[in-house]
Amino acid sequence: MQAFGPDAPGAEVNRSLLFVPADSERKLQKAGDSAADALILDLEDSVAAARRPAGRKLAQEFLQDRQDCWVRINPLDTEDALADLRAVMPAKPAGICLPKPRSARDTEQLGKLLDVLEIENDIDAGTTTILPIVTERPEAMFSLAGYRESSARVAALSWGAEDLSAALGASANKDDDGRWLAPYELARSLCLYTAAAAGVAAVDTVYTDFRNLDGLRQFVERARRDGFGGMLAIHPDQIAVINESFTPSEDEISRAKRIVEAFAAQEDTGVLALDGEMIDMPHLRQAQRILQLADKVANS
Repeated sequence: MQAFGPDAPGAEVNRSLLFVPADSERKLQKAGDSAADALILDLEDSVAAARRPAGRKLAQEFLQDRQDCWVRINPLDTEDALADLRAVMPAKPAGICLPKPRSARDTEQLGKLLDVLEIENDIDAGTTTILPIVTERPEAMFSLAGYRESSARVAALSWGAEDLSAALGASANKDDDGRWLAPYELARSLCLYTAAAAGVAAVDTVYTDFRNLDGLRQFVERARRDGFGGMLAIHPDQIAVINESFTPSEDEISRAKRIVEAFAAQEDTGVLALDGEMIDMPHLRQAQRILQLADKVANS
């Protein structure tokens, strides 16, 4: 899957996106056997500079037989970024994960590079989508509004706390209870607002304590409650919890069907009463998203 759009019925949503180091054949195989909705082959943080040529080769080979893989390239202001793109684009990845953008202009620049590389590799124009991680640099926090009118290739927005906290010189980004401290809660919220304003899905960041599945469950349930459509993962063991938490319950599906049916029966109205509650168009869009996701899960 490569589309995320949260509003349009028919656009697919990835619940789980699993990072996997592109230079490890063993980890690629293990990730490939996981139930993740999508994989992100990582050529950036998890791959040492000396290993990047090997990582590019393995990524290209792995992509040959997969339709659900993204590639995280290196930041656009590094020499490695273009080398990453030239290596993987012949294998037609579903999308490119862009780390550390300074602003939406980096996404637009990446889109122009993809325009050329799609032509060179006989790929349908505009089909390679982009997932920027929009909060990893402090300066990026001041220009998030630019994503509302950025490249049409942008499929979703995510955020990151680890690089941001390092850039700020912070000693921690969570409190003793595992909750985000104020600077990172702000970044998370701004990502969520920006994605909604841009009409794309928001993808919550990684939960780094990968052995703590109870903590992960709380983390994911909060993400879904707040409006995130999916979550990044760093270990295959996290996927079952993420997928389960983002999968609609039977009660949610039942109510969503009733909302859609109620509006279908009254096509000329924008608001109606259901179970003593006033229901309007935002409720309808949310119901459509729930049914879309339920249908995708049922047919996966």
